[in-house]
Amino acid sequence: MSDEIDPEIAALISGEIEEYSIQSMNKKTVQSQSPSYESLFGEMDLSAEADSKSEFDVNLSKKAYTPVENFESNPPNSFLSDPQYYQKALAGEGENSQRFHELLKKYLHASDPKDKGLYRQQIITSYWNMVSNMIPRIIGNKPVIPKQLMVRYGMALPTMILEDQRSIFSKIVYKKAFEETVYYTDEWLRNVALGNINKSSTDEVKQSRGDERVRINTLLQKAIGKRDSVESMLKAKADERRVLEGMLRERVDLINEHAGLPGFYQIPAPYTESQKKTITELSEIVKKLLAADKELVSSVVVFEDAAKDVQTLKEKAGSLGTEEKADLQALSEEFDTIRQMHKMCVGRQGNHFPLITKEYFHLNLREIGTRENVIDALAWLESIDAEAFSRPYKSTLNRIEPYIILLPSYGDVGICWEPFDKFNRHTSRSRLAIPMYPKNLRIAIAVAVADMRWQFAKEKASYYWMEEGITGNYYQWFLKQKLKGDVKEFFIQDYISWITKESEGMQKLDKEVRAIFWRLIPFTQPVKDKLRDRSLVYQELYQRDVNKSLSDGY
Repeated sequence: MSDEIDPEIAALISGEIEEYSIQSMNKKTVQSQSPSYESLFGEMDLSAEADSKSEFDVNLSKKAYTPVENFESNPPNSFLSDPQYYQKALAGEGENSQRFHELLKKYLHASDPKDKGLYRQQIITSYWNMVSNMIPRIIGNKPVIPKQLMVRYGMALPTMILEDQRSIFSKIVYKKAFEETVYYTDEWLRNVALGNINKSSTDEVKQSRGDERVRINTLLQKAIGKRDSVESMLKAKADERRVLEGMLRERVDLINEHAGLPGFYQIPAPYTESQKKTITELSEIVKKLLAADKELVSSVVVFEDAAKDVQTLKEKAGSLGTEEKADLQALSEEFDTIRQMHKMCVGRQGNHFPLITKEYFHLNLREIGTRENVIDALAWLESIDAEAFSRPYKSTLNRIEPYIILLPSYGDVGICWEPFDKFNRHTSRSRLAIPMYPKNLRIAIAVAVADMRWQFAKEKASYYWMEEGITGNYYQWFLKQKLKGDVKEFFIQDYISWITKESEGMQKLDKEVRAIFWRLIPFTQPVKDKLRDRSLVYQELYQRDVNKSLSDGY
């Protein structure tokens, strides 16, 4: 950053903006640290909102992400042009905003690198303290836009970035136009507060058993898991019956084919040995067909009961939705979790500064982790990794899109915070946190997906994670190579090579790892078809697929 002071900060330092001098800030009435639920959300009907929250329910019939058509706002937003932006952002935050304001002045005015570094560290702590108390006031019905954008983008003072950089942020689409489960931090916290999304799990002490809201939400998640699992079974049994019906139809058609009897006009020949064998198969197919239909009928009854349980628990949860203490407590705990996600995405040696500044921000619009760019990147990854978001359940692969939380940080890696809800392993969503300002957005997302794949496979294999599935196969190779370090980190790096290099025919992986990934982290068919003609290595793997499919051993 140059030694020139931004005009707005210079005015603050000289006291020209009277409202934000320390004296005038002390005169302001500090808002309550625990504002009432009613003052935040007004007359919002939580039960009505819960009934319409279709985007939060898992849609097992959805096959792909919605294609993104508009990556920027047209016309651009004018939020950052507000001359009172900084004042509005800090207004009403009491001593926390005073502390932040003073440190920011010192940081931007400091000429000594040591002093600047000291103020930089102090700003980090001060910012999080201020925002933790600000959160309840930015997720209500009418949030103050500058406060909201501070939490969403880390945009405290627009003049801390260059004019062309402000132009980039003004083009980011402000309102959510997709039902995809990708959320900015303020949106995520709002949905947690409203009960649309359960708060993220942590390793901390569990809440009191007397918390009725927590108990109902736990039961609700279990009920949703049961309902969705039965729904998956319904789909599997319907598919099984359809396949058996097709087999029956083929066998009957084969039996009905007759050649003419030699020497006799228009008299069909007797059944051939093949047809007689087919007739004996009919009874077995019919038996299986009736069994599948019986299971389908029983599954429908179980599904209806499970759906009633879900509806009953939703109504109970809705009746508890106005309990101020429970919602604000969940909000506070989720904010602490979000802060931990920031730290993990950045890493120990990374840039933990929480504000957008011209010295750290060097991206164009398509490189930022906006909602639209992230959805586009997720679709790109799924066009390569066929089962990136699929989860097996009783011989059926269910595609379940994860929750994506967009963090305003300079981290370079995404993380998987939860591979699934602990009360619903089969159809709950994973939770991925993606930094908005990484060096490479697609790589950051690939890291998060690799983390999710590893965690899910490990949890699924349980005690046998070193022997079975993706983790087991990879771990056995890891041991044979006598490698040292975190096996998951090795896996993540190999996954990135798999997605970015091997998918283009560049052979970067060990032969055994390539075979493991080809079988357990398969490419989509178009990618496989492309690679088949690239080299003998991929041709052999492709032929192995063909052989296994023919023998029903794949």
